[in-house]
Amino acid sequence: MVWMMMSGEGAMPAALVKRMRLVMALVAVVALVLDQVTKEWVMTVLLPCLSGPAGPGCVVVSPAIEVTGFFNLVTAWNFGVSFSMFYSQHDLMPYVLSVLAILISGALLWWGRANDRLLAAVATGMVVGGAIGNVIDRLRYGAVADFLDFHVAGWHWPAFNVADCCIVVGVGLLLIDGLFSEAERR
Repeated sequence: MVWMMMSGEGAMPAALVKRMRLVMALVAVVALVLDQVTKEWVMTVLLPCLSGPAGPGCVVVSPAIEVTGFFNLVTAWNFGVSFSMFYSQHDLMPYVLSVLAILISGALLWWGRANDRLLAAVATGMVVGGAIGNVIDRLRYGAVADFLDFHVAGWHWPAFNVADCCIVVGVGLLLIDGLFSEAERR
């Protein structure tokens, strides 16, 4: 794609690519801010630590808030990645996962630098913003703050947060974009 831009063959207007970079950056910032603001609000206003330091070291957490028959707000700390996969309380794990998230975000930004599609720009911004939001938690607390708890018949999906939503939706949109934008180009 970069070769096509440089050779003029199927060249994308530079202004369009610039706009898509701006969209990607704005979406990333909005995702990051929404994630951090909601986590702070839940941890300090809705479900504050009742005894001990705020964060995973909290001794007494506020009780869950039942919002509906299938949704609660809870305090949960994720020492792994999305939905608690690769759970570990090893001292280096927050740094390992943070470096991995930063490398993936950097690769996505590099890949998206020549993008001319709105859906791909929005999706990439969502993934990057969500990933950076969780990196901030890992570096700040050693774990990621999760608070959205969906459940059915006593079975609870692992708690998650706005960043996780952005990452999952963003990856889904990237898959959709990849499947359908390639079909349009043929």
